[in-house]
Amino acid sequence: MNTARFLKSAGLGLGDEVILSAYAGTETAQSVAAVGARPVFVDIDPSSYCIDPEAIAAALTSRTAAVVVASVFGCPPDLARISELGRARGLLIVGAGEVEDDPDGIAQRRSHAAFLTARLTGVRTPEAHEGHTYQRYVVRVPGNGRPDRDAFARALRGRGVACEVPVRTPVHRQPAFRGSLRLPETERAVDETLALPLRGSLRRREVQRMVSSCNALGGLLPTSLSGR
Repeated sequence: MNTARFLKSAGLGLGDEVILSAYAGTETAQSVAAVGARPVFVDIDPSSYCIDPEAIAAALTSRTAAVVVASVFGCPPDLARISELGRARGLLIVGAGEVEDDPDGIAQRRSHAAFLTARLTGVRTPEAHEGHTYQRYVVRVPGNGRPDRDAFARALRGRGVACEVPVRTPVHRQPAFRGSLRLPETERAVDETLALPLRGSLRRREVQRMVSSCNALGGLLPTSLSGR
């Protein structure tokens, strides 16, 4: 979907505010700005990485016209709560970045995800959410935020695990949208998260090797657990 075209056709423009997550790429925020509306960034639910309905509620003003929602890494947002807010305030709820998924691929990824979640000890595994398709299997590396996460990622790559940092800079820290806004859960996720490869074609022995590589790098750090 062309978000800018959709927003324009819905009559949004100068003076309107559109609430969206900063834990994403810049495309949606650019689409909002392109129609003259103002992007309003809010925090995420740290367990799903999706936009937090309570943060949406706290950000509503008389100028709020729409909320942009999207699945993140295959985990769906809390559409029931967000739709309730939308109905109560007459807001447009816009879905962004949603793609069709192959059922066989989803089943295979869920199987791999269950295997990883049951066996990984050196990272915090994703929390279970109904409908999660695990387009990406995103873990958190405990410790001292970004330095420890990046060191862990380098060590994993050295062991042949092609991991990736899913979001390096949140949108509210990008030059075009930078301000003084603080979004603690978004910023913590940016510093701690790491995506492990979870394509459906992975063989079980490859997933087992991923587990052994992660677990060999150490367990959860008690200091990091006490700080959450």
